[in-house]
Amino acid sequence: MEDFVSVIFTTYNQPQWLQKVLWGFECQTHKNFEIVIADDGSQEATRELVQNFLENSHLRIQHIWHPDEGYQKCPILNKAIVASKADYLIFTDGDCIPRADFVAQHIQRRKQGYFLSGGTLRLPLDLSQHIERSHIQSQKAFELKWLYQNGLPKTFKSTKLVKSRWYTTLMNALTPTKASWNGHNSSGWKHDIVAINGFNETMHYGGQDRELGERLQNYGLRSRQIRYAAICIHLEHGRPYKTKESIERNRAIRNQVRNTKTFWTAEGIDKHIEKD
Repeated sequence: MEDFVSVIFTTYNQPQWLQKVLWGFECQTHKNFEIVIADDGSQEATRELVQNFLENSHLRIQHIWHPDEGYQKCPILNKAIVASKADYLIFTDGDCIPRADFVAQHIQRRKQGYFLSGGTLRLPLDLSQHIERSHIQSQKAFELKWLYQNGLPKTFKSTKLVKSRWYTTLMNALTPTKASWNGHNSSGWKHDIVAINGFNETMHYGGQDRELGERLQNYGLRSRQIRYAAICIHLEHGRPYKTKESIERNRAIRNQVRNTKTFWTAEGIDKHIEKD
């Protein structure tokens, strides 16, 4: 079980996107993983979709659900961390389709004392809707030629999908983008995440993932850039939970964490661990 890992991601009433993400995980070159779906209160359609995969797919899935009480991403992620069975955890999102080598890249590049920061390419809505199972199974959905033909704007950001060892190594070294903890694509050792008490449950939308990474760094970890190696494509959708107040409040919390070098959150994983 040395290379067994847990992949954790959230979802909320987006079964059409979740289905595409799970198709992506069916295509992984590394098979020894479980998926822990952190469900922030989705309705019956999501439960039925997950059940269908449990019955008809080789994927090992845990579906961790709690009632819909508004945006509660951090609490459901902490519950998923507690439920996870592996020593190493990969985090992504329920709207991010992983390339076939996604899990393998995280495993190959993991290292004690570090967390990994992967990359994503955001797609426009019409292209997100156009992607079908065949495009994922054939990996056309990760080929720039096919994406350009189907409406992806040509920008430098899309070169993250270039699959070349020398280019990947060069760009991971040269990119000015900070190796932060990104909710769509990051990984770390479970014992490190538990040591800082997981996600801060007082935070709502806006920087809550990066705050986790900042506390991991305060705890003594370093971050490693794999932005051009571990790749997923991000499906477009609305964000009605995004508010100015939430972002400003979270920014203040992050500033305090950085200024005080805090690594422990009082509102975290420990409340979900059963006490003897």
